[in-house]
Amino acid sequence: MKVSVRCMVPRDVVADAIIVGVYEGAGQLTSEAASVDVLCGGLLKQLIDKREITGKLNEVATIYPPSQTVRKVVVVGLGVADKLDVEKLRQAAANGIKAAAKGKVKSIAAHVLGAGASSINLEDAAAASVEGALLATYSYDVLKSKQEEKTLSEVILLCVGPEAICTIEQGVKRGIVMAEAANLARDLVNAPANHMTPTHMAEKAQQIAKECALHCEVLERSDMERLGMRALLGVAKGSAEPPKLIVLRYNGNPGGATMAFVGKGLTFDSGGISIKPAENMHLMKNDMAGGAAVLGAMQAIGKLKPKVNILGIVPATENMPAGNALKPGDVITAMTGKTIEIISTDAEGRLILADAVAYAAKLGAGKIVDIATLTGACGVALGSVYSAVITNCDKLAQELQSAAATTGERYWPMPNHDEYREMIKSLVADIKNSGGRMGGVMTGGLFIGEFVGETAWAHLDIAPTAYTESEKHYQPKGATGVATRTLAALALLWGEQS
Repeated sequence: MKVSVRCMVPRDVVADAIIVGVYEGAGQLTSEAASVDVLCGGLLKQLIDKREITGKLNEVATIYPPSQTVRKVVVVGLGVADKLDVEKLRQAAANGIKAAAKGKVKSIAAHVLGAGASSINLEDAAAASVEGALLATYSYDVLKSKQEEKTLSEVILLCVGPEAICTIEQGVKRGIVMAEAANLARDLVNAPANHMTPTHMAEKAQQIAKECALHCEVLERSDMERLGMRALLGVAKGSAEPPKLIVLRYNGNPGGATMAFVGKGLTFDSGGISIKPAENMHLMKNDMAGGAAVLGAMQAIGKLKPKVNILGIVPATENMPAGNALKPGDVITAMTGKTIEIISTDAEGRLILADAVAYAAKLGAGKIVDIATLTGACGVALGSVYSAVITNCDKLAQELQSAAATTGERYWPMPNHDEYREMIKSLVADIKNSGGRMGGVMTGGLFIGEFVGETAWAHLDIAPTAYTESEKHYQPKGATGVATRTLAALALLWGEQS
């Protein structure tokens, strides 16, 4: 979909639809809404005066004006002006675009929603509007024999004066890059496991590197054996698909510190010998959502070019039952030399991440953030509203929350206490890969933390937020792309600090 910025008033717009925002409780229309009301013959103001349109957040109403140049006007409620933030704006833009796109609409025009709210600058408003629009119109139908017809081809952002064009265009660029990154992650997660093997993930990483001027290295089984990555290789033993360790490098600050994003890339998780129930096992193609988020974020970073050095690392494999697969009770040795007792082969994500975060530390990462659909316990604790975060560094936790505040994603801090580490001590090895059902979010995350050494580290458990069965504002059913935009925003934040 093309997004363009044009300096014109609504009466000069030729489009199938136009979107305008109104505030709740405002006595007067904004200048943008008033200019659109001219097309409506004053009907918008009449409907507001009669309380048919209230401006309540995410309220949507459609007006069919007498104008010959615009088929319909979609009015979106922005809520109370001084309570509007970029996430609410993102949602409102999504609801507006979905309503406007109905009926084989090809082109939609809109003022930059929320630009008049004092708490949101014009660039951020433009970025949020575009993100909401592109995220809301996403669909995954590439494998259907008859694909859904998509007529919407252009969104036009209206600029009231030429002095604002550059600012809006900067926001548009950022919004497009962020939305495309999240939609890439969604594509990877929505793809069936036979279409998204470790090899396919590696090929996608190589494509991203080529398009975004990144360096890509793919470690094969022999490389992992040489490095002693027996935790990752142990999980991969039962699969016919060869494992891959994907390493993307972005160097935006030569000589500066390097940070790392490490994403779990379990392209299918049967549970191994500790096999999962058959019900909903088809959803285990989603177990590479952390790796997908890293690939999407690295694409965004390559396009936005922050002044920071970032490693994107994805250990990719399947977890399958076979005669040579890991068994409960086995003991394996990770890259760091730490020995691990296997309590459950279904606690495999932390095993592949153990070697991957250790490799990130070996490559010199000063901060490591790992992202994984790690535990069902996270959903029990937080539902699908929050992802969990566990960290050994308060400063990194603050940076993560600052980045998340710009994307609308939510991360709830979980405790990091030595008593949880006691729960994963083994009688026959240094550590065991499961501490049981109680405290599973913490014991799973802290297991990974045992392999980062003294490096500042944060773990994001996105198990309950990576996939949704319900549609809401800019989130359609299926993969959410969660963490992608937050990781990219975190890289931008680090770039500003350098």
